[in-house]
Amino acid sequence: MDPKQTIYNILNRADGVISGEALSTELGVSRVAIWKHVQGLIKSGVPIYSSPKGYRMPPDPDSLVPWAFDKWRDRVHFFTETGSTMDEAMVMARKGCAEFTVVAAQRQCRGRGRMQRTWLSDDGGLYFTVVVRPDIPMLLAGLVNLAAAVDMAHLLRFQYRVDARLKWPNDILVEKRKICGLLSQMEAEGDQVAHMNIGIGLNVNNAPQTEVPIATSLKALLGRPVPRREILVAFLNLFEKRMAAFDPRVVVDEWKSNNVTLGRQVRVLTHKERVEGTAVDMDSRGGLILRLADGSNRTVVVGDCFIGGEDEPPTDPVVVGR
Repeated sequence: MDPKQTIYNILNRADGVISGEALSTELGVSRVAIWKHVQGLIKSGVPIYSSPKGYRMPPDPDSLVPWAFDKWRDRVHFFTETGSTMDEAMVMARKGCAEFTVVAAQRQCRGRGRMQRTWLSDDGGLYFTVVVRPDIPMLLAGLVNLAAAVDMAHLLRFQYRVDARLKWPNDILVEKRKICGLLSQMEAEGDQVAHMNIGIGLNVNNAPQTEVPIATSLKALLGRPVPRREILVAFLNLFEKRMAAFDPRVVVDEWKSNNVTLGRQVRVLTHKERVEGTAVDMDSRGGLILRLADGSNRTVVVGDCFIGGEDEPPTDPVVVGR
């Protein structure tokens, strides 16, 4: 086992201070080596306190450092601050990282949402990107993003009892307020997907509503802090199972059964145009089918969707929670 992992496990189980001598004996290395490993853990974000008597690590169920994970610890990469988890994950994916490699961050300073908008990433939110390598054609790639949204909404409903609903193409709402957003990037080999990076921003213990009234967080809804690690682990377990037996029809059916978009008057904005109509269905690839004013149907596959009288963003908008 990695020395840092061993030190983390010992301190995590301890009720109080563990001396450097005890750690040195347990690992069979010098106290100087113990000190260096501890400094490495501290640098990576682990809250370890030292004193003349030794080392102490307070319980932290919210921690996202790799050593805090069991099954997933070899695939989790945590940054106290990074430009974007999507950028970090793209570098790893191109180098051939394992499927379900996860990049998580306490803060992002260059996070981005759809249409190149700023991705607001305050402390307390859960910001991560997961790398998947689905054996599917490019035409079905959009369904992977929808599948991740379906699983996160399911988790929020059944584990935290909040009424999470899906808004096309990539938002999760609770009581008409945004709690989560998703974004995906893909690279292909021929007509097959080589890898996809699914970026997720979930408002957990942050307070996005102070800057954007149309947003909310789990803490605001439940009236208590929620450990982010338990959310991430639960999501990864769900999504791994989903991708192991990926069924496009199931994804579409589950999305349609829990959405707030179909049957509503919507406006979809793309880089080139604005399309208005009634959202009547989703096609087999995840495209939104609109009934236009002239009675014809139009399928849109990308864009920002605004329902009814929902305000469109200003010229330089800030995206919260994705």
